[in-house]
Amino acid sequence: MALFNFIETGIIDYKKCWDQQESFLEKVVQDRILKGTPSEENFFLLVEHPPVYTLGKSGDPGNMLISAEFLEKIGASLYQINRGGDITYHGPGQIVGYPIIDLEYYHLGIRDFIWKMEEAIIQTIAEFGLHGDRKQGATGVWLDADNVLQARKICAIGVRVSHYVTMHGFALNVNTDLQYFRYINPCGFASAAVTSLQQELGKTIDMNLVKSILKEKFNQIY
Repeated sequence: MALFNFIETGIIDYKKCWDQQESFLEKVVQDRILKGTPSEENFFLLVEHPPVYTLGKSGDPGNMLISAEFLEKIGASLYQINRGGDITYHGPGQIVGYPIIDLEYYHLGIRDFIWKMEEAIIQTIAEFGLHGDRKQGATGVWLDADNVLQARKICAIGVRVSHYVTMHGFALNVNTDLQYFRYINPCGFASAAVTSLQQELGKTIDMNLVKSILKEKFNQIY
């Protein structure tokens, strides 16, 4: 399998990055059509965004708990987008990953694709001494997943697949300002707690170190 083509942009406007994803997806789809076989072309964006909320195509707008005026006051924006899942937050200090790959080339179904994404995150945070896990009935990576009172999400996942090619992806909270999650029901769960590496470890985490580990784990697991 081809190693992932990681592209790091630093902080990038959400809409600009979304357009970039669509452009990369089209390149992979056209390569697939031209060759008549699954495409080994891939693009894997690793970015941060200015404060922004994104609502999945079947998400409930009621999970945004603040008005448009308050949204402007806190310097955030809102987009309804074409991925699965409900509402989530992206902002500085959070690593957002967008793998744009041909699932057939990697011999993956969508469930396997998401499982491997979760596994890469679980193995990444394990390098920092945290035990991540999956939670029944929900995507993403959680800490104390089986404890109703203590379960908290550290990584959200939401994807879209078009012509067997993926876009959107994961959002791993590293040094994220968790205050912004108070204004939504994260991923549609009214009672869901959210955490970060910084929150759990009590110190600021080197973002470049996390990215380096993430890249290693994704290349190993896929």
